[in-house]
Amino acid sequence: MSVFIYLCVRGLGHGEGLGTTWSLTPFGDEHTQLGALAAGATILCFSFLGFDAVTCLSEETKDPGKTIPRAIFLTALIGGVVFILVSYFMQAYFPSNARFHDPEAALPEIALYVGGKLFQSIFIACTVINTIASGLASQTSVSRLLYVMGRDNVIPSGVFARLHARYKTPVVNIAVVGVIALSAIFFDLVTATSIINFGALVAFSFVNLSVISHCYMREGKRQGLANKVKYLVLPTIGFCIIAKLWLDLNEHSLIFGGIWALLGLLHLVWLTKAFRVAPPNYIAE
Repeated sequence: MSVFIYLCVRGLGHGEGLGTTWSLTPFGDEHTQLGALAAGATILCFSFLGFDAVTCLSEETKDPGKTIPRAIFLTALIGGVVFILVSYFMQAYFPSNARFHDPEAALPEIALYVGGKLFQSIFIACTVINTIASGLASQTSVSRLLYVMGRDNVIPSGVFARLHARYKTPVVNIAVVGVIALSAIFFDLVTATSIINFGALVAFSFVNLSVISHCYMREGKRQGLANKVKYLVLPTIGFCIIAKLWLDLNEHSLIFGGIWALLGLLHLVWLTKAFRVAPPNYIAE
């Protein structure tokens, strides 16, 4: 990232792009369309997913009560700074997409224009390594989450709550997640990210609603302006923003996501005997 930013700054200093290092133009100008930004946010929010995955490894973490929340905030903060800086200098160096042969897959061309063929090769190699690392991290966290759900009898424990005798890892879950992940080869990038974003937006929506329900309503943290802002105003604003992103999801993500949500609801109905018994509780080891 630092090399990429350095090359962009050097190019701006030689009159490339906007011709200046600091400008508000990359954040918006008279041609900026808020509707297009909102539609793009439903895809780009995929880049910020993963900070919550560290919670799935809390049982393997020392002092998780302090370490996990700190890791979540630092991951989101560092990732946000990286994405903003790179996007800023990229937009300053390329104010429009006129130079690109394929604007929807412009990253290799950007690396070529900024640093030449050698930098492009290194950049692509690092991108592949980063993709593999991200996939491994996601597969690890999801397989661990399936293990916990199996241990709590939310899903069949005989399959998902098993650990390898030697490595103490949920090998069956890892294989299941890997097979499901292979289904991505049948989707284009926009559809795949939109489907993933559907699940993320569902989770983020209920996070905001849960803050209002648990903190503001159940625990009665209503006294004082600070409590009202933290436990009512901010979660409500967050939910409204996410609801707007929902409206911009494409048709395929809504269909696939809706089917997946319906299957989950039916499983919950069966698990709770039509909501006559409480669902299984989390069991801490």
